[in-house]
Amino acid sequence: MLGESKSIPEKRDRGYSKRLIIILASLLSAVHCKMIPQRATISGFVWSDQGPVEGAIVRIQTTSLSALSDRSGKFVLRRIPANRALALTACAPGFLIAGPLIAGEGASDVHFVLKRHAEKDHPEYQWISAFRKDGESGNCENCHSDPNHPNSTLPFDEWKRDAHGMSSSNPRFLSIYRGTDLGGTRSSPKTRYSLDRDYGRFPRPPDPGEAYYGPGYLLDGFSSPGDCAACHVPAAAAGAPYHTEPAAETPAHRESVACDLCHKIWAVKLDPATGSPRPNMPGVMSIEFRRPEKGHQLFIGPHDDVAPGEDTYSPLQKKSQICAPCHFAEFWGVQVYNSYGEWLASPYSDPQTGQTCQDCHMPRRGARLIALPEKGGLIRNSKTIFSHLMPGASDEAFLRDTAKLEIEGRIRENRLHVNVRVTNVKGGHHIPTDHPARNILLVVNATDSRGRPLEDLGNQKIPEWGGQGGGEDDYAGRPGKGYAKILEELWTEVSPSAAYWRQTRLKSDTRIPAKATDLTQYVFRPPDDEGPAHVHARLIFRRAFISLKRQKSWIDPDIVMNESKISISPRGH
Repeated sequence: MLGESKSIPEKRDRGYSKRLIIILASLLSAVHCKMIPQRATISGFVWSDQGPVEGAIVRIQTTSLSALSDRSGKFVLRRIPANRALALTACAPGFLIAGPLIAGEGASDVHFVLKRHAEKDHPEYQWISAFRKDGESGNCENCHSDPNHPNSTLPFDEWKRDAHGMSSSNPRFLSIYRGTDLGGTRSSPKTRYSLDRDYGRFPRPPDPGEAYYGPGYLLDGFSSPGDCAACHVPAAAAGAPYHTEPAAETPAHRESVACDLCHKIWAVKLDPATGSPRPNMPGVMSIEFRRPEKGHQLFIGPHDDVAPGEDTYSPLQKKSQICAPCHFAEFWGVQVYNSYGEWLASPYSDPQTGQTCQDCHMPRRGARLIALPEKGGLIRNSKTIFSHLMPGASDEAFLRDTAKLEIEGRIRENRLHVNVRVTNVKGGHHIPTDHPARNILLVVNATDSRGRPLEDLGNQKIPEWGGQGGGEDDYAGRPGKGYAKILEELWTEVSPSAAYWRQTRLKSDTRIPAKATDLTQYVFRPPDDEGPAHVHARLIFRRAFISLKRQKSWIDPDIVMNESKISISPRGH
């Protein structure tokens, strides 16, 4: 599915021996293209049914050696490895990738004939399941999975373990959508409403006398299933984004953010004025697909030399813009989540010095194959293969590498003064980002030489949403700070709110932008004895505000992103 090995009739008719020649030729090309360049050339022409094709990329398959065809369709590959049989491919916008054709040193009669792919989208197309058990020759797992290796780096195996492969079955998402606890056995009561002569019907806060398990879209009594499916179940929602029930049990729903869907993305619809999707158009509403007509297939990928098969290349697959539709959303005039826009406004979006979303969230992990060798997979440079195990909020190592924490302090005028700097060193967007329930707490503790807490004399405190109640995880009122986007519901005044489908307002936003530093200052009473003061700062990531976590019985533990300790003597050393 992801590029190299489509089980279509044209490919099945090819003999094993020819496939073996292609694989061996690619292996030899990959090795010998690293040698000192030779003067040998290979030339030929690239044509279509309408004549010569200009600007086609002719490549020695799996290598960086390529040439562009000129106005007459002619290409010349120079400095190729001598005395070798080489597999060549040709690719141009609007056409399927052609090849591979086998040629050797000095060949001058290599002719590619490119075939056009679908020029428009065909919504009647039936999405192909990623799973082998579906029993179709084109199922992704057939070729892009290695069941013998649990930590396989093949695309299907990574996708299956990734959050994108579980977006429709994520129990936290379903509990928010349905208004239940994590197990789905207990539900909050339906939302209460009142009528206002000027404004009409408006929601009321939960009844404090009833058991409450957090908000839920289905509890609010809307007339449609909403647009959650547009991102969480995009294949099912492609034709009806406001009329698709996210929790339905159909094959398209179970696929979550499916392989076939991502590799049918032709373009994303962005507002020229902002560079981001237009408001109220999340997910599939901002995506243009190129689904093929009956009897054909089309897979769109980041490699321009995937052949044979009905494949084409799109540079969009390697650009951050492909992430924009599901990582930007505005409801009721309020930007709810905007990872893409934050990246766009950051230094990381600089095409010369920045990084794409894929650079961080689809990092190269050393994979050399995107399909099994016996299924036609070719050895590639590991730097050209994006991982489909996309690290994010659930990856502790990834989070720990995001922020830098620094402490400095000294004792003067009978006070312990402490400065804490938190720097977003590797997040290409604000931290935290995406879902507005995510938050980070900076917790600062000061003790004397015997471990006794020093009296806090400052006014820099963790806000109420850091947790009240006196428990071990309740940090509200302690020295520190909270980093979060706080939404407040207009009618109920619930804050912070994760029910962003309701009318909300942005109450505050203390998150740290990319490459920015936040400085907070603290004052403590110094130790009574002559021993040093010990200051300990921790940066704690939470997937949700602790009040929501407790309502829903979510079990995700806090993650310590970073911590730092210093000791300060009475003389300030």
